[in-house]
Amino acid sequence: MQKKIIEDMLLVLVGSFFISIGINMFFLPNHIVSGGMNGVSIIINYLTGTSPSTFLFLTNIPLLLISYLFLGKGYTAKTIFGAFTLPFFVYLTAGFPVATKVPLLAALFGGLVTGFGLGVVFRGKASTGGTAILSQIVAKYAKIPLGVAVGIVDGLVIAGAFVAFSADTVMFSLISLFIISRMIDLVQLGFNRSKNVFIISKQYAALKPVIIQQLDNGVTTVPVLGGFENQAQEMLMCVISEKRFPKLKETVLQMDPQAFVVVMSASEVMGLGFSLTKEKSH
Repeated sequence: MQKKIIEDMLLVLVGSFFISIGINMFFLPNHIVSGGMNGVSIIINYLTGTSPSTFLFLTNIPLLLISYLFLGKGYTAKTIFGAFTLPFFVYLTAGFPVATKVPLLAALFGGLVTGFGLGVVFRGKASTGGTAILSQIVAKYAKIPLGVAVGIVDGLVIAGAFVAFSADTVMFSLISLFIISRMIDLVQLGFNRSKNVFIISKQYAALKPVIIQQLDNGVTTVPVLGGFENQAQEMLMCVISEKRFPKLKETVLQMDPQAFVVVMSASEVMGLGFSLTKEKSH
């Protein structure tokens, strides 16, 4: 347990460092408002000259108090470390050189760096405080999905950018927000995407050993009832890596051109042969 806590804290440190790089080297010089309290700090810096690190530090104090009152001690305890680590790194990296003065490049590469940092922090089962706290409160008391709550809160931050910046700058900010969300997913779910494949074929008995032996992939036989003819059938289900999926598709269509195949993305797979070990999956 102690080792896990240390690992999570290290992830928060690394993630906060990358977020601070995104703020100081990309977003702040180009007035890119990427949502969240980080985006608010950029608006405030433009309007009043207050440094982002000072703003983030001062606003996190009342937000943590609100978190304790509305979300409880457990959530607040996990948030405190990230809430004060990020302002510290934003202060340390304030003198780093500006990476680009082209707003589009700042939106794209700043989004990649910041999204990576946030994804790493989330992998450490923590957050950097700020609007994440407000989103949690909105989701809890308005009884709406967290994703919707995040969209509402970040949408208000982006809308606030119109007070200080041009429409073009706000549109660049929306690009960065999209890149950040995709990068977070990539860090959270990893690069090894898989496909969940359902195959209904009269040749299922011949297909099954081919998938297992020639493609070296596990497969499950599922009894199903056809809705059109009301006949009992066997369906094959297998989870396969994206790299090997084209070979599976080619094999199925060669053996049965009339096969009914449904393919779904499986962004996170746990079990033998995937996240846990190198052995074959069934």
